[in-house]
Amino acid sequence: MNRQGRIEVPFGNNNLIVETGRLARQANGTVTVTCGGTVVLVAACMSQGPREGVDFFPLMVEYQEKTYSAGRIPGGFFKREGRPTQKEILSARLIDRPLRPLFPEGFYNEVQITATVLSSDGENDPDILAVVGASAAVHISDIPFDGPVGAVRVGCINGEFILNPTYAQREKSEFDLVVVGLERGIVMIEGEANEVPKERIKEAMRYAFQELQPILKFQHEFRKQVGLEKAKVDLFRFPDELKDKVAHMIEGRLTKVYNVGEKEKREEALHELRKEVLSNMAVFESYKLNGRALIESDIKLIFDQLEYDEVRRLIFQDGKRADGRGFKDIRNIACEINILPRTHGSSLFTRGQTQSLAVVTLGTRKDEQMVEALDGLSYNNFMLHYNFPSFSVGETRPMRGPGRREIGHGALAAKALRAVMPTKEEFPYTIRVVSEILESNGSSSMASVCSGSLSLMDAGVPIANAVAGISVGLITQGDEWRLLTDIMGLEDHFGDMDFKVAGTDKGVTAIQLDIKVRGVAIEILEKGIDHAEEARGVVLKEMNLAISTPKPDISPYAPRIVTVQVPVDKIGDVIGPGGKTIKKIIEETGVETIDIDDDGKVLIASLERESAEKALKYINGMMEVPEVGKIYDAQVMRIMNFGAFCEFLPSKQGLVHVSELSEKYVKDINQVVKIGDRFKVKIIEIDEMKRINLSKKQAEKELNISV
Repeated sequence: MNRQGRIEVPFGNNNLIVETGRLARQANGTVTVTCGGTVVLVAACMSQGPREGVDFFPLMVEYQEKTYSAGRIPGGFFKREGRPTQKEILSARLIDRPLRPLFPEGFYNEVQITATVLSSDGENDPDILAVVGASAAVHISDIPFDGPVGAVRVGCINGEFILNPTYAQREKSEFDLVVVGLERGIVMIEGEANEVPKERIKEAMRYAFQELQPILKFQHEFRKQVGLEKAKVDLFRFPDELKDKVAHMIEGRLTKVYNVGEKEKREEALHELRKEVLSNMAVFESYKLNGRALIESDIKLIFDQLEYDEVRRLIFQDGKRADGRGFKDIRNIACEINILPRTHGSSLFTRGQTQSLAVVTLGTRKDEQMVEALDGLSYNNFMLHYNFPSFSVGETRPMRGPGRREIGHGALAAKALRAVMPTKEEFPYTIRVVSEILESNGSSSMASVCSGSLSLMDAGVPIANAVAGISVGLITQGDEWRLLTDIMGLEDHFGDMDFKVAGTDKGVTAIQLDIKVRGVAIEILEKGIDHAEEARGVVLKEMNLAISTPKPDISPYAPRIVTVQVPVDKIGDVIGPGGKTIKKIIEETGVETIDIDDDGKVLIASLERESAEKALKYINGMMEVPEVGKIYDAQVMRIMNFGAFCEFLPSKQGLVHVSELSEKYVKDINQVVKIGDRFKVKIIEIDEMKRINLSKKQAEKELNISV
């Protein structure tokens, strides 16, 4: 890629500068995208041909944020970038999802897109630049591609839409919406919102679609300047007569299979039908595919195509879905809470054959997640993790760490719930939600939103409102289309869209769109949002039957956190020299941790309520100002010939002179008191040097205690 070119286009409050021909020239297509002080290098490469036996499009997308781009050295022992962070994985998915549907059907050459952040100004998020750069790099290359796409981020502050807001603006925004589209439709949406009404989301979607059009225009102009001729590649396609042959062998029987409502029976019948076709491989001997004989995997792919056709035929001709539901019908829902005896909160949400077990764990400040990102260091006190074991779909596979899909689904569910989470001031806990998918047959991420909401309420987390989510699918045939509420697995697999919308009864909190066709009209998506809101109301009603408001108290097995405010000038007193005082409090009271903010807010965490209250009393005592004439509980700390030094408030001592120990004459003080003795004392004097004199005998006399 040696042709040099440069183009510039307005992009929010900045200009977007795209260049090629100077860096990474051996790739099929390379661009650098600059916005402000943020620079992203995107390179796209294609293999010479498909690998033998590959029956899918092997697109690989990598997104890397180099710490040097922000002028920092990586942490850790190795001091270099390691495994991808969650932000890098989510950004890679942000590139992959809109571009994947735009490569030709049957194109099986390996394609790799690598986006590298070379410079970061701490204001402009490089992820949108990476999406635009990936589209531009592939568009000007010789790689077959039915693009380009444009991408923008939209925020909203004080009712005004903000195009490509900075990190600081996003913190103040009502929503954060990423929209990727073509000239005639949208291909991907990703966003979170603070219970924003659906009409406002629709407006933002239309605004974004309008603003991404100039990005498409400049890419077309850029290709005219520096673009390469598209390579001629062999596309994998089955001859029509071969597909007709298999269709004839199973004529009418596939329809009977899809009239079986239950997933297990349907899959068993499909397995037997495939097995019967594959047992007659001899009838396919005369057919060749790219010069080779047919193999079983080829017939399985043809069978898959016939299933695709049958699902669509059922929708458009028979007006029904494979499980017999109407287009807007939701599968049966069951909600339970307090499933597990010793966890801090738990719930089980079942929708049809999709089931999520959500478990909440409450922790202290030391459990917060430290996040190192290009925009700086931050601490996250709310996490949602999603697990998808193979048994949830009745399969066997090795159990590794979480994959990109698990990371993405967990992030979406976290976005959906974040809008209703209490602030740290309202609820000073670190909160972790884990969604264990026990069964899966469509939209397990939205099931995780529902189970997560239920489990948070069960844990006593004061969330503002219950949150539910639903997925809306799309089936197209020419100019006709049908929306399907609450899609199941096969409708996701054979359908054209997976449109997830989560929210409360007040508005939307998260939205995600993935498609398999070349764009979806905004009018269809707006209908999808309407259908999602209607379905969300049904789901929320079922959830409210299980629990409608958060429990008034947290689990007895969760740590207790109490807070107290101390004057800023007293912070040092609580900590003590080298942390001596705070360590003493922890040791004497048995609490887990004591954290102190710079503003004087003290957080005491303990597994036992009594210990927390004891530590709270200790700290409050340290803040108390001694009063002459007031009676206190005291403990003997040190004994001298002339009297005993007693601690009457935490870290505050006074002297009980030998003459103030008893009404009787004290000849030997050691015969009267010992170190560790406790008794009542009265402050009788605070002298000019702030020394405090105490009296045991006056306290006892006032309290009428017999000596």
